[in-house]
Amino acid sequence: MKPVRLAAVCAATLVLATAAGAQDAAGHIAAGDREHTAMNTTAALAHYEAAVKADPNSFEALWKASREAIDAGEFNPNAAQRSQHYKNAELWARRAVEQNPRHAEGHFALARAIGRNALTMGSKDRVKFAGDVRSHALEALKYDPKHPGALHVMGVWNAEVMRLSGVARWAAKNFLGGKVFESASWDEAVRYMEESVKLDPDRITHKLDLGKIYLDK
Repeated sequence: MKPVRLAAVCAATLVLATAAGAQDAAGHIAAGDREHTAMNTTAALAHYEAAVKADPNSFEALWKASREAIDAGEFNPNAAQRSQHYKNAELWARRAVEQNPRHAEGHFALARAIGRNALTMGSKDRVKFAGDVRSHALEALKYDPKHPGALHVMGVWNAEVMRLSGVARWAAKNFLGGKVFESASWDEAVRYMEESVKLDPDRITHKLDLGKIYLDK
């Protein structure tokens, strides 16, 4: 076979394989969406993972796999498995942001994943990654100012900083590089969380966390 013809055949094969992978990914994403709606987290995650394998560059598959992995981790009583879910979630979210850095869902997924992973770390690392959580939540809101999830993250972020003792906040700001903590306030916690409730009133977690903020404030 002549070199030119061989190159053409290889290129055509690559195009067909890519198209087949994308089509397969779309099918798994659709199936994952159905399972997500039905709150079958394990089944949904399996489909999104399959979609990522079929098309590693699929932004939709990546951020949805990250979202589902976090949900799976939250309800998993096994600490090792829970930690692995959160690590996978962060990996997929970072890849999603790389694929589409100007979309709210990727940044929101990454903010959630970093936050969950930070909970397994020491205080110094938690302070460091708290800044990353805030940064990606705000980036999500830049591209979608009415994103209920990103608003929720910012509400919780402000509340968690304000729940620290005065000494802990001072130490974080002055010794652990947490200068961004200076921007936190109860008023901001309330504002962000009230907006998330207004935009997504059927999601119980928004109201639950808003109630906790009202109580602490």
